[in-house]
Amino acid sequence: MASLGRFILFIGSMFVRRESFLTYVRLTIDECMKIGINSIFIVSIVSIFIGAVTTLQTAYNLVSPFIPPYVISLVVRDMTILELAPTVMAIVYAGKVGSNIASELGTMRISEQIDALEVMGINSASYLVLPKIIASFFTYPMLVVLSAFLSILGGYLAGTMTGTLTGYEYTYGIRSEFSEFSVTFALIKSFTFALVVAAISAYKGYFTNGGALEVGQASTAAVTNSCIGILTADFLLTKLLL
Repeated sequence: MASLGRFILFIGSMFVRRESFLTYVRLTIDECMKIGINSIFIVSIVSIFIGAVTTLQTAYNLVSPFIPPYVISLVVRDMTILELAPTVMAIVYAGKVGSNIASELGTMRISEQIDALEVMGINSASYLVLPKIIASFFTYPMLVVLSAFLSILGGYLAGTMTGTLTGYEYTYGIRSEFSEFSVTFALIKSFTFALVVAAISAYKGYFTNGGALEVGQASTAAVTNSCIGILTADFLLTKLLL
């Protein structure tokens, strides 16, 4: 409970003694480049292979002659949009971006850069953390959309190149019985996971004490706690919205 209260106070402290609007715009754009653009490569690679493997494994399990081949792509589509793109990518996102945020803030804490900002009268939580959370909130949903597209594309390539199903069958399954709310639900999850990863990682890094060893421990704790937060939020959102 003490940690929860400290976390809530930490979040609240970011909204007092704020800097100018243009300062946050500049800082947020810089963080978007670091958080979003630098994550495109790993997200793309993981997404393509997830889609390909999901297609092949679904085809392997759907062996009944009474099940048409297009059901394979229908299953891949729903699994990708509802779970694989927002949730699995959030785990990857926590490992890359979350650890980076925690280690960056932890290093600034032990090198007394954060203390220097406080001495100058700058709200360090607002100046350093708020742009990271805003950037994560805007960029991660874009990564989820990219991930969903590449996963479905990877499934198409794997299915057609291995002869599992034809391009027409895969496309027909993608379009069959499509629910628009699936995309809405995936975006709701992506916004939530973006806030969870950025806030928890920033909290762990901001309150680091000690030296280089503690920075590594804070980075590990940020990834671990972010993953727990992602899975908990995933369960709650699924229970509430589906």
